[in-house]
Amino acid sequence: MRYSVSHITTLKYAQPARMAQFNVRLRPAEWTGQTVADFTLSLDPQPTQVVEGPGGYHVNEARFVLREATAQLQIESRFTVEVEPLPFFVEDATGPGLAELRERAMKKPDLSDLGPASYIFASAIAQPEPAIAHWAGAFVDEAMPVMAAGRALMSAIHKEFTYDSNATQTDTPPIDAFNQRHGVCQDFSHIMIVAARAHGIPAAYVSGYLRTLPPPGKERLVGADAMHAWVNLWCGEELGWIGFDPTNDCLADTDHIFLGMGRDYADVAPLDGTFRGSSEQKMYASVDVAPLD
Repeated sequence: MRYSVSHITTLKYAQPARMAQFNVRLRPAEWTGQTVADFTLSLDPQPTQVVEGPGGYHVNEARFVLREATAQLQIESRFTVEVEPLPFFVEDATGPGLAELRERAMKKPDLSDLGPASYIFASAIAQPEPAIAHWAGAFVDEAMPVMAAGRALMSAIHKEFTYDSNATQTDTPPIDAFNQRHGVCQDFSHIMIVAARAHGIPAAYVSGYLRTLPPPGKERLVGADAMHAWVNLWCGEELGWIGFDPTNDCLADTDHIFLGMGRDYADVAPLDGTFRGSSEQKMYASVDVAPLD
């Protein structure tokens, strides 16, 4: 499936900000089954220099500074992408049991940004939460194959939690969203990550997009109006990383477009940075994912 993707972000300050430094993570990182072409990043105002390179985890990052006073910044990214369907065997795959999986992950000599050991332990946002671990224990056990465990956690979140764009903010802790059983894709992904790691499953946060309009006869996926988030679980050497979307209770397939992967949202946030001053700021975003086939 081929798509044209556009993402426009506008950042406005109540008073002009000075020496604003930004990190933008909108160029898709390489991912199996996905081919990206014609990526462009447009900035207004245009900085004197943009430095692009890999981020801390499996994500691309563009860094720049606006030295002059700035009241508004507009960031526009565009690209085309071709997404291949999941391999036919994934739907029926089981993967190793959780006890074996944890042992494999810890012994695997891979400290790269895709190495499973980096995604077993706590991170800045996805901290251990006994309540989430206990809740997850009703759905998974040590002997369960990892694919079955991933589906069980994904389906439980989809069933028990309500998508509510007014319930949480970007900085809402996962335990707060868990306790109120309301949230958005970011919250559901963090909850699933905390639950999976509590039971020894390497779990990563994925930032990406969803197809905006569904194909004929299919329902529109929740979260298609903006950036989307889902969870990658490491399912052993044979399967590698598999995407689980708890917001829509489905595996990440041709409707999902991968941008980057990290331990949690903080590693792959589309935009962050600092500036001099204490001016209030507001951010507006518009996303469109149009099929080309």
